[in-house]
Amino acid sequence: MLNFRNTTIVFFVLLGLYIYLQVQHNWPWYGYFVLPVAYSLFLFYGSFYIGSNFYMPVVCRGRADQKQIAISFDDGPIEKYTPEVLAILKEQQVPAAFFCIGYRVAEHEALLRQVLAEGHIVGSHSYYHDFWFDMHGSKRMRAELQQMQDLVHHITGRQMKWFRPPYGVTNPNVRKAVRAMGYNTIGWNVRSLDTMIRDEERLLEKVKKGLKPGAVFLFHDTSHATVHILRDFLKYVKDRGYTIVPLDKLINLQPYG
Repeated sequence: MLNFRNTTIVFFVLLGLYIYLQVQHNWPWYGYFVLPVAYSLFLFYGSFYIGSNFYMPVVCRGRADQKQIAISFDDGPIEKYTPEVLAILKEQQVPAAFFCIGYRVAEHEALLRQVLAEGHIVGSHSYYHDFWFDMHGSKRMRAELQQMQDLVHHITGRQMKWFRPPYGVTNPNVRKAVRAMGYNTIGWNVRSLDTMIRDEERLLEKVKKGLKPGAVFLFHDTSHATVHILRDFLKYVKDRGYTIVPLDKLINLQPYG
């Protein structure tokens, strides 16, 4: 299994072997460049592909033996789009999971209560969603996750057990912070790219192509394009004989402690 520990062990074994061959048999010096570059590429892959499980276990999909999927939204709640997303979900009788940012929850407590009152799941997406979040030390990460946990518990009385890393980036420090909080890390296996794709027809076609049993879709309730294509996407899913189920049911993990 390709993971951080095994990859690091193999790297140092190969490095030791190369040192021996270079000294004893005059192998070329550029090997000292090639090996670290190859190692760095593996680390990059593990950090930025959330489904790799390279640094830590991440749940990214459900069982593929039934025509069931789940949908999730990141980065809210915000006043401009979250109510529209909630209205469409209510109209279509579709459950979802919302991975919320702490400072936005603090600004829109009523929206968080509405998310829960309408039967959706809330998970942590950090407090600040700082661009440099994955560069912080584990203690700082944990403090931020605890700040988010305390806020949501104060508002709702619930103890979250799910965390989705900002930008989907993982590394050893993220692993330490998540373990310290007792969280399960939740990813996705269909990324809509709705923060990048502004063309609504193109976005709709992209997410349609991702439809498959056990899929976990990632949207953002901060995206204008998502609001405009969401109703059509949900109808498309249902017309293809799929059921949209709560994420906890799809992955068989409890979202709260």
